[in-house]
Amino acid sequence: MYKEMKHLSILFILITQLFTFTSCVEEEEYANTPTGNFEALWRIMDEHYCFFDLKQKELGVDWNNVHARYSSQVSDAMNNEQLFEFLSNMIGELKDGHVNLSASFDYGRNWSWKEDFPTNFSDTIQRKYLGTDYHIACGLKYRILENNIGYIYCGSFENSFGAGNLDEVLLYLAPCNSLIIDVRNNGGGMITSAQTLAARFTNEKTLVGYIQHKTGTSHNSFSELNAQYLEPAKGIRWQKKVCVLTNRSTYSAANEFVKYMKTLGATIIGDKTGGGAGMPFSSELPNGWGVRFSACPMYDSQHNSTEFGIEPTIKVDIKSSDFQKQIDTIIETAFSSN
Repeated sequence: MYKEMKHLSILFILITQLFTFTSCVEEEEYANTPTGNFEALWRIMDEHYCFFDLKQKELGVDWNNVHARYSSQVSDAMNNEQLFEFLSNMIGELKDGHVNLSASFDYGRNWSWKEDFPTNFSDTIQRKYLGTDYHIACGLKYRILENNIGYIYCGSFENSFGAGNLDEVLLYLAPCNSLIIDVRNNGGGMITSAQTLAARFTNEKTLVGYIQHKTGTSHNSFSELNAQYLEPAKGIRWQKKVCVLTNRSTYSAANEFVKYMKTLGATIIGDKTGGGAGMPFSSELPNGWGVRFSACPMYDSQHNSTEFGIEPTIKVDIKSSDFQKQIDTIIETAFSSN
C-alpha cells in the first residue's frame, strides 16, 4: 500500500466514524413516522452529500426546492412501501449511483447514468474472444489472443489483488505485443484494488488526481484538495502499449481506475464511463432503513470532477451489424489501434 493512500484510508475511516456518530445524534431529533423519516433523510443529505453545487450546475437540482416539493406530499398515512418509493424518488433526483436507500424489502437507486445508454457489452460475444481455456487469477480472466495481443477482463474491484497473482498474469502475457484491459460492466469495489492494478503500468510516482472531504454541514464546507499519487509496484510492470475498454457501466472504483490509466497514457476505447466520483458513506433513518450517499468528491489531475464520467480517447459503440455477427466493435477497434 502506498504511503499517501494509507493516509487517505485512515482519513476515510475517521470520517466514517464521524458520520456514524453524527447521524445517530441527529436521528434522535426525528420521530419514526413517515414525516420524521422524510425530514431525517433530507437533513442527512443536506449536511453530508458532496455534489450539490455540481448537481445544481449540471442537472438543475435545487435541494431546498426538493424539500419544498416533497414536504407538501409526505403523509403519515403512508405505508412502508409507499414511503420507500417516495423517499427513493426524492434522492433519485440527484442521479447519483452512490445514493441509495435500503430496506429489508427493496433497494432504492437511480441508475439512469447507465440505463439510459447503450450497454456496449455482451458476455456472449465476449466468450467468442475469451474462449473456454482462458486463465483466471484473483478474479481476472486473461488469455493471449490469436493476434498476439494480451487480454485481461476485470469485471470487479470487490476483491484485493495479490502481488504474486499479478506477477503471474503479466509474466504470462509478457510475449504479447500489446495489452487490452477490459473494465466494461465493472461497477467498482475497492479503490485500493484499482490502485494496485494501475500501479503495474507506471515506472515513476505519478499525480493521478485529488480528493476532498466535508469539514462542516454547509454545502460548500470542504477541506483543501488532497493529492492522490500512484507509485510503481515492486513486482512485474507492463512496459508496452495498453488499451482500456470502457462503457457506461464502468463505475466508481472502475471509474477511478480509468482515471489513473488515462493519466498514465493508456488509450481509452469505448463509451464514456458512468462516473461515480464520490466516496460513499452510510447513515440510518429512524425506522432503521439505511441510506448511502457520496461524501468525498474526487477529481482528476487537472482538478476536473469525474462524477459524470470520463471521456474515452476513441469513442466507439458496438455496431448493431457487428452485434448480429457476434463481433465486438470495441475490441476490434482496440486491435486496430495496437
